[in-house]
Amino acid sequence: MYDAFAKHWVVVTGASRGIGEALVRRLIASHANLFLIARSEEQLHSLCKEAREAGCKAEYCAIDLRDRERLDQLCQYLKGTLPCVDYLFCNAGKSIHRDIIDAQDRIHDYDRTMDLNYRAHVALTLALLPKLCESQGHIIYTSSVSTLYPPAPGWSAYHASKCAANTWYETARTELRRQGISVQIAYLPLVHTEMADVNPAYRNLPGYTSDEAACQLLKLSLSRRFAYEPWWARLSAPIANLFSPIVKLFY
Repeated sequence: MYDAFAKHWVVVTGASRGIGEALVRRLIASHANLFLIARSEEQLHSLCKEAREAGCKAEYCAIDLRDRERLDQLCQYLKGTLPCVDYLFCNAGKSIHRDIIDAQDRIHDYDRTMDLNYRAHVALTLALLPKLCESQGHIIYTSSVSTLYPPAPGWSAYHASKCAANTWYETARTELRRQGISVQIAYLPLVHTEMADVNPAYRNLPGYTSDEAACQLLKLSLSRRFAYEPWWARLSAPIANLFSPIVKLFY
C-alpha cells in the first residue's frame, strides 16, 4: 500500500517511540531511505540497523530538539548531508497538563513546550526547504484534534504551541505551493502511547494505536487533502465552536 515511499528519502522526528516508531517500521517495510531524529540513541540505532538489513539507507541523530545550539548544528548537517528530502514528518511532540494558577513559577513549561512543538519543527522545515523544493516534497505535521475545539482548561501551554504550529503550517501551505511543496496537518485524536497513557484518565478512553495513527499520517501524505480529521471531529467541532460560550461555561 505504501510502495510510493520506496527509495525516497524520509525525515521523521520523534522517531524512537510511539507514533514515530510505528511510522518508521511502516516506512522500512516500504523500503524508504530514512533520517531519524529523536532523543533515544539506543532505539534509533536499533531502528537504523533494522532498516539497513531491509535494504534501506538509514541515518539518525539523537538530540533533544529543545536544545537550540544542537538543533542549529543538526540543521546545518542536514543541509550538507542529505541528498534530497521527499517527505518530512514533523511528529515529535510534548504534552503537558497544568492549570495556569499552578504554573506561576514554571515559565519553563511554556518555553520547553513551545520549543519542541513549534520552534524546532519550523527550524527543521526552513533548513530543509531547498531540498524539499528540489524534490517537490511533502511536509506533514502531527497536530491534535483538540485544537479544533474551544480551548480546554489545563492545556494552555500545549494548545498554544500546537495552535502556533497549525497557523505556521497553514500559512506555509499557501506560500510553498508555488514551489511545488505539499504541506499537510494531521489533527489526530487520542493515541495510546507512553506519553499519553501517563495520565490515568486516558488509559481506558477510546483512541488510536500508534500504528493506526502512523497509517493515517502515511495515507494523508499520499493524498491531495490538506488535513486529516476524524469523521466525528468534522461534524462536532463546528458545532462546538458555534456554541463556544456554552462549552466554556461547561468547562
